[in-house]
Amino acid sequence: MQNEETLLRFLHAADVHLDSPLRGLERYEGAPKEAIREATRHAFEKLVALAISRQVDFVVLAGDLYDGDRDDFNIILFFNRQMLKLRDAGIPVFMISGNHDADNRMTTRLNPPDNVHRFGTDEPGTRVLDDLGVALHGQGFATGAVTTDLSAGYPAAVPGCFNIGLLHTCGTGAEGHAAYAPCTLDGLRSRQYQYWALGHVHLRHDLLASDPVVAFPGNVQGRHMRETGPKGCLIVDVNDSHEVTREFVPLDVFRWEVCRLDATEVTSAEELVDVFGASLNQQLQGADGLPLAVRVLVEGPSEVHPELASTPEQWAFEIRSRAMSIAPDDSSQPVWVEKVQFRTSIPASRDSSQEADGPLGELHQLIEELKQNPAGLEELTTELKTLQQKLKGVLLPDEVDEVFPTTPEQLQAALAAAGDMLLGRLQGQPEQTTD
Repeated sequence: MQNEETLLRFLHAADVHLDSPLRGLERYEGAPKEAIREATRHAFEKLVALAISRQVDFVVLAGDLYDGDRDDFNIILFFNRQMLKLRDAGIPVFMISGNHDADNRMTTRLNPPDNVHRFGTDEPGTRVLDDLGVALHGQGFATGAVTTDLSAGYPAAVPGCFNIGLLHTCGTGAEGHAAYAPCTLDGLRSRQYQYWALGHVHLRHDLLASDPVVAFPGNVQGRHMRETGPKGCLIVDVNDSHEVTREFVPLDVFRWEVCRLDATEVTSAEELVDVFGASLNQQLQGADGLPLAVRVLVEGPSEVHPELASTPEQWAFEIRSRAMSIAPDDSSQPVWVEKVQFRTSIPASRDSSQEADGPLGELHQLIEELKQNPAGLEELTTELKTLQQKLKGVLLPDEVDEVFPTTPEQLQAALAAAGDMLLGRLQGQPEQTTD
């Protein structure tokens, strides 16, 4: 206990995804592949150390501890070693399975230490901690795709206790996450618990901030570019009146960020690289000393659009080179540029079609006609989807999604970019090559 007003303190985490790979840097020259592979383990080690240093009464893990089945016991032995550290500190652990580590997905299991309680998957269970006046309720996933509202079967609150519900769920719906174990706020309120410890959605946020608290802590380590910013867990304090206060504590050991560059006022591609350098320095200062993977987005109508569009590879490598000079691979806080995307356009005052005569004008007109042809776009999109399906076993999922436009709108944008590149090169932009 930290002070006289604190009745109890617990740690709420979810979506550890032990040994899940960090995607997007596999082919990056100089990227620390071993450190990337072990990032989720190191983040979990920090979680255990935090629980001990903050003297929590117990730890709650709301699903997806593992990323899926494994063909050996090493990762499970790692988890058990961490649980023994908590047992030595007198800290019990309460956990549920999620869609990634559901019963039917985990054929390799070992019994955990006796301080770990894993709620069953057939029906909700309850554990009462009489010395703390706490009741914990939970039910894990029996299969990897639970589409019913599990919370509807949870028992009513235990009178006089601080009631906590562990639930792996999409909540009321979350973009980018499968609709597993959906629930409603009215349904959660009807249980009359004081705290719902949720998992599954990797973005930290509240569905309700009070009466009851319904919280997603997010995952403990970002795994790809869609999981940017600090990742960690919640330290939850409860006072004698069952009022809840929470503190987010970062646990990640490797961070993903997006660096947005506004090219509107930039007068040369060299100046754009300088703007990137200044922006990257700012991001490094706010990254808690962690290594960074950065996606660079160059946006806006700009006079340098033709130069960027004609040789995008050149300027992507210039940006990567600047990142290496600012934070080399062997520095205490290295940076890797995961990807550079150019989303600039020609300013409205400068129409490329007016500059392109003869064959160039015809090429511009052909591209514009295709962009405005719904039937043609739909036909081309269908063909690309067929090719996309054939390559899914060759490319990573993220690569497949980004390489292939899958809607007419995405195809229009891709055609615009390709047209600008062709026109820029044909209009006399200097051809430059990179390795």
